[in-house]
Amino acid sequence: MNNDIKEESKAPEAVAIMVPRRLDTEDAQLALERIQELLKKHEVVENLVRRQEEGDEQAPIVEGLLKRQHEVELEHLLNQMHPADIAFILESLPSEQRRLIWGLVNAKYDGDILLEVADWVREDLIASMNREDLLAATEDLDADELADLAPDLPADIVAEVQKGLTNEERAQLLEAMGYPEGTVGAMMDFDMVRVREDVSLEVVLRYLRRLEELPDHTDQIFVVDRQDRIQGVLSLSQLLVNDPETEVKKVMKTDYLSLKPNEEDSEAALAFERYDLVSAPVIDKQNRLIGRVTIAEVVDVIREDSQEQDLSRAGLHEEDIFAPAVKALKNRAPWLLINLCTASTASVIASQFEDTVSHIVILAFLMSIVAGIGGNSGNQTMTLVIRALAVGRITSKNFRSLLQRECIVTFLVGFLGSIVAAGFAWAFSGSLKIALVMAAAMVSNMLIGAVLGVLIPIVRDKFGKDPAMGSSVMLTFATDSLGFFIFLGLASIFLL
Repeated sequence: MNNDIKEESKAPEAVAIMVPRRLDTEDAQLALERIQELLKKHEVVENLVRRQEEGDEQAPIVEGLLKRQHEVELEHLLNQMHPADIAFILESLPSEQRRLIWGLVNAKYDGDILLEVADWVREDLIASMNREDLLAATEDLDADELADLAPDLPADIVAEVQKGLTNEERAQLLEAMGYPEGTVGAMMDFDMVRVREDVSLEVVLRYLRRLEELPDHTDQIFVVDRQDRIQGVLSLSQLLVNDPETEVKKVMKTDYLSLKPNEEDSEAALAFERYDLVSAPVIDKQNRLIGRVTIAEVVDVIREDSQEQDLSRAGLHEEDIFAPAVKALKNRAPWLLINLCTASTASVIASQFEDTVSHIVILAFLMSIVAGIGGNSGNQTMTLVIRALAVGRITSKNFRSLLQRECIVTFLVGFLGSIVAAGFAWAFSGSLKIALVMAAAMVSNMLIGAVLGVLIPIVRDKFGKDPAMGSSVMLTFATDSLGFFIFLGLASIFLL
């Protein structure tokens, strides 16, 4: 809902309708804490009643009354909240409590909440719903919204819902479902306003007044011909400030930005960011208008991509943080095992210089500094490169200049840092040779980290892999192993 107050046109006077209020981050956190408090209170009271009234025929009645009292309080709190805030609450609770809360939410919000929650929560909620509940939750959704839910719904539910759609809505649903996830076609919506170019602005205004409301995020109207081929766009500001007798074609813009349904959604997000768009038309190969993308969908894409990138750096996929530990094993174990293997390799390399370390024991303390600094320097470079790849700034033509720049920057930073590190090593060991070896190894390992920080994500992206997935693990392996090798190797040459 977009308005806090709606007006009934047929009523003798305006009637205020209570709608769920939106919460800011702090209020949402307080609401979560309040719900957790009520759930804990309900559990404690329930256990006390069972222990104290055991064998008493009145116990089930007392327990039922107390349970209902807590449920009424929870219902009152939940049904004052916006579906997006309820989604936040559901994502923040373990499965058992989540399903209890889900059963108390007003059924009219079920569809909106299913659209808002994370995928792993949606799967859990849908699994807890029966056929009638699923049909009720999806029957009022638009075609594009149904397409979002369709992958998680049972096939018979999707088929049943289609029966209640008009021919146009059914065609839109099938079209949206036909595009792969992560494309513009999969996230476009079909609720938009079309007009002809040969009508006056007054005609357009009269047409808009007949609508109950404008589609969300409508900043422009799409101008099409009789075959639905797009001719231009008419902004609402142009519609309002120009003479009503002016024809649409005289004030419409023809230099609009359009999207193709098979483009990646990340490319659409970049276009919205670059041109500060609120909406954009989606057109097919024949230049026909088939849908639109709004800032609401783009914000979701940006948020999801950011979350996926953060998880990918640690070698993870999104998971239910309240799920049983066994379920998290498949998500976390693979890259940890790989990390264990790489760490073991670094240890094996270090063990080959046992004689060197046994003669100069202080090297065992200093070599971890060399490895750690190289890894940190490489991670800085890698973070910048992954970000640049995400926004499309790296091409085959600027790759070499980027690598050269990172090497120069890293050398300068490493040179300054090595002076500090050498001073520390000299003060700690009293040996100028150890200090010089420390400085040389540190600069060398930082350069290795910078080169790999550029190459690893670019190579992964070249082969169609997520450039962030596990890149830090591979970088750490290289900087640890080569850091130990360079430092201890130089020490063996110049100190023994």
